[in-house]
Amino acid sequence: MTEYGRNTIGEGARIFEPVTLGFPSRERIGQKEFAGTVIGKNAVLRTGTIIYCDVEIGDDFSSGHNVMIRERTKIGDHVAIGTSAVIEGDCVIGSNVSLQSMVYIPTNTFLGDHVFIGPNAVLTNDRYPPHGKPPLQGPVVRDGVSIGAGAVILPGITIGEGALVAAGAVVTHDVPARMMAIGSPARFVDLPERMRE
Repeated sequence: MTEYGRNTIGEGARIFEPVTLGFPSRERIGQKEFAGTVIGKNAVLRTGTIIYCDVEIGDDFSSGHNVMIRERTKIGDHVAIGTSAVIEGDCVIGSNVSLQSMVYIPTNTFLGDHVFIGPNAVLTNDRYPPHGKPPLQGPVVRDGVSIGAGAVILPGITIGEGALVAAGAVVTHDVPARMMAIGSPARFVDLPERMRE
């Protein structure tokens, strides 16, 4: 394992090399002592995982292969990050979250508890790329949200509690709680009966 900064890993961790912990952010390059990565108990870190400095992760975390988690991200308990997923810096991710393979989470994104994001879904944070104006603002995904494969969520969008985003949807407006967003651009419909439970 390659380590930068001061890292802490809880007991019961299983680490499959190569793994990098505490990788320095731009402002940490050249520093000798800085806060690295903190990970709770029973983690599984698969080959190619890179976790930057100033990252805090709870218990029972698992990463797929080639996962990258950037600086100043906070992650709760019982979180699984799929193969080749990328979480940019300054994100907050709750507990009991599952991000499938190749999910992209941009800087300044908030994910609540019990969130599921399907493979190859892309959240965005720059309304007028590549200028970054107005300031980068990722989506807010409330508790109990499910996002289907290949969906695209535009910057600053809030997805309400218990909502569902269908596979392939392009979400351009806030999604009300317990509604389904479907299509491109997404329109809102009632959740299917079996999903309301």
